[in-house]
Amino acid sequence: MSLVAKGLEGIVANESRLSEVDGANGKLCYLGYSIDDLVEHTTFEEVVHLLHRGHLPNQTELTTITEELRSHRFLPAEVTSFLTSLAKDLAPMTVLRTAVSLLGALDLRGGDQDAKLNAERAVALCAQIPLIIACYHRHRQGLPFPEIRKDLSEAGSFLYLISGEEPTPEAVKTLDVAYIIHADHGMNASTFSARVTIATLSDMYSAITSAIGTLKGPLHGGANEGVIDMLLEIGEESEVDEWVEDKLTKKAKIMGIGHRVYKVLDPRAPHLQKMAIKLTEELGEPKWIRMSERIATIMRERKNLNANVDFYSATVYYSLGIPTDLFTPIFAISRAAGWTAQVLEQLEDNRLYRPLTEYIGPKPPQPILPIGQRP
Repeated sequence: MSLVAKGLEGIVANESRLSEVDGANGKLCYLGYSIDDLVEHTTFEEVVHLLHRGHLPNQTELTTITEELRSHRFLPAEVTSFLTSLAKDLAPMTVLRTAVSLLGALDLRGGDQDAKLNAERAVALCAQIPLIIACYHRHRQGLPFPEIRKDLSEAGSFLYLISGEEPTPEAVKTLDVAYIIHADHGMNASTFSARVTIATLSDMYSAITSAIGTLKGPLHGGANEGVIDMLLEIGEESEVDEWVEDKLTKKAKIMGIGHRVYKVLDPRAPHLQKMAIKLTEELGEPKWIRMSERIATIMRERKNLNANVDFYSATVYYSLGIPTDLFTPIFAISRAAGWTAQVLEQLEDNRLYRPLTEYIGPKPPQPILPIGQRP
């Protein structure tokens, strides 16, 4: 009898204090704090402090972590030169992966397992990943990179850098909420990649490069892009029912519906659902959220499947005027807080990951025929 758990499903590989994903009851907590309460009462900067330093900051600590993040809002000249030398039609996640690796090549301080240096690198990466994405985005538009401002929040800074315009408080709050609810999520595929890499006693940049490369895959990070593509393909509200029926008949996947872990409603989804409704009403494009809600209703009634966080984040980002291919990079901006925290935690009590494989190949020993007799 095989004991293989395909995809390591159901296998507990480590202990972590950072995030608890309760799939059966649809709950997500960071260090014991519900994301519902974090969205209501904190900012992304506070969540970065929580994940990196183990507790919510007091006012002095919040000022400190905010200043640290803003002090790292710069890119080495070599990185900027690299980004602006690239072809303008590359996938932003490809660019991000390579640019983070370049940051590692330029960090000559050594001390790959130095706790203090890695804590600084963790904060720096949280600040620099948004700059990489924004810099390349401006380059591909043929526009200069705006002067980096240090008076804006993390969410506000990113919106300003990609548009060159002062973001509205509503837009900043919306993106801040998205950052908070995506910041960490247990042992997901990209977090697993980061922990496996750092467990070899590699370095912080290699671990985060591994995570970005994993998030780049459409089965992990690309679902929200697929949701917008789906809505644009449907086109009109009147076409929703027929389109969904056709997909169900063909047993085709409907993007943004269902989740590997959550057996009930994804606890992150209602927050972005509320934001999506508000944004589409304000911007005069309510059909997108109405179409989404109709799809969600049909899938809940027909298949007992709920919409997940990607289902609504797509409409939120689209309504903010963010290009579709930046949806997954925004996921990376947020998740960098969790990835780096997970790397720091792994190094505290490290153990190399070395699972086993069940061999199912030809039974040995196989005879080696002379090359002239081989079929």
